[in-house]
Amino acid sequence: MPTAIWNDTVLAESDDTVVVEGNHYFPRDAIRPEHFETSEKTTWCPWKGTASYFTVKAGDAENPDAAWYYPDPKPKAADIKDRVAFWRGVQIK
Repeated sequence: MPTAIWNDTVLAESDDTVVVEGNHYFPRDAIRPEHFETSEKTTWCPWKGTASYFTVKAGDAENPDAAWYYPDPKPKAADIKDRVAFWRGVQIK
């Protein structure tokens, strides 16, 4: 089962991930909410739309903007709506 891990902490796990551009997008209900804080950061992708970010927290450590999601993706990216992906050292095992 794909599992997102950072700082020896499981952030999310699910057998229902969608892989886009090499990134596993986990269902929103598969993340452990106590490890996520909404970030002000947004970015834009020409085919997916505007991404919003979370800062990831594990223990006393924070990983700013290490998780992202598309709250209202463009039609070609509809499969990743309400799903969360990771970077910045978060490992998917």
